[in-house]
Amino acid sequence: MKAVQGSCLCGDVAFEITGPALRAVHCHCVRCRKARGSATAANLVVGIDGLRFTRGTELLTSYKVPDAKYFTHTFCKACGSSMPRVDEARGIVVIPMGSLDDDPGVRPMGHIFVDSKAPWHEIHDDLPRFGGPPT
Repeated sequence: MKAVQGSCLCGDVAFEITGPALRAVHCHCVRCRKARGSATAANLVVGIDGLRFTRGTELLTSYKVPDAKYFTHTFCKACGSSMPRVDEARGIVVIPMGSLDDDPGVRPMGHIFVDSKAPWHEIHDDLPRFGGPPT
């Protein structure tokens, strides 16, 4: 697999994906919506060994949602861009697809947590929809 590059808005944090994508989804959960300030979050999931930061790790900071089992919001403290978050417990990395500089070669396979979807947002595609996590 060709490495896929990604970075934050200011460019001070950069990373590359070297492992295969496990899945890509449009997430509509409240946490993703709040963290991204958007109706949905396009997320790419890779194995924990599939991501390498190439610069700026000292600028990464995280906010752990107190009542969340897995959710942590990782971002660049210089520009505020959402950055990949490592989930050691599940052995995965969740990468905001908007932070990618290159085409990862995969497309979201569906919409997850649509039961939490913003009421003003409409989904205009035929991708599968899941009330919670994908089954």
